[in-house]
Amino acid sequence: MIDAPIILALLAGAAVGFSLGLIGGGGSILAVPLLFYIVGIQDPHVVIGTSALAVAINALANFIGHWRAGTVKWPCAVVFGAAGALGAALGSSLGIVFDGQKLLFLFALLMYAVGIAMLRPRAFAGDPNVHVTPHRAARLAGIGFGTGTLSGFFGIGGGFLIVPGIMLGTGMPILNAIGSSLFAVAAFALTTAVNYALSGLVDWLTALEFIVGGTVGGFLGMKAAVALASHRRALNFVFAGIIFTVASYMLVRTGMPLFFAEAAPIQS
Repeated sequence: MIDAPIILALLAGAAVGFSLGLIGGGGSILAVPLLFYIVGIQDPHVVIGTSALAVAINALANFIGHWRAGTVKWPCAVVFGAAGALGAALGSSLGIVFDGQKLLFLFALLMYAVGIAMLRPRAFAGDPNVHVTPHRAARLAGIGFGTGTLSGFFGIGGGFLIVPGIMLGTGMPILNAIGSSLFAVAAFALTTAVNYALSGLVDWLTALEFIVGGTVGGFLGMKAAVALASHRRALNFVFAGIIFTVASYMLVRTGMPLFFAEAAPIQS
């Protein structure tokens, strides 16, 4: 008989994989709350380290498909990813020493930002023949470093930030930005995972179970995405609603005790 924690990890991974396959960017934001509240990993830092490893593997798997399809703009992806990896190393180092409960509280606030970003319509036009100039490389490196720092601090892939960041830095179409962003997501998440692993803050078995579940869920999500392609905008609203709900739950569980605890009585 399979143990309950294994089943929960597989199901949690499947849920994240399904959401990524169905909706795209933003799905991995659910990995942290699922690992903490459903799978039951008690240490927030282990949750973030484990989540980062799973996100890195899933991003690499999706990146291969875009690479084969020729949607990756390699010069832009490498500049953005390299600068962002340095930022992720800095951000994850800060995250490791940051109070775990406060980190979860800030993560819940970040989830609201993700939900809002998913509700905004994306522009699809752009220049598919972009080239890296010195000025453009500087912009990409600056945006990449900032995005990577945030990604590393929270242990997320950061696709919801990376895609618009690459488009802002280069002016490329969204399809190329998505393909190129997966290289950066994998670089950021892998850097974060390695940093956490060196501190002993990765649950390797749970990560493996989560990745296996995510692979199955991702396949089913892509199938569902094809069938529900005409309802994609509505699906974004539904998924954003889920993110807002989970974020609100996290705020109640972490933010209320943290910031609204009863003050200790003053000794006379």
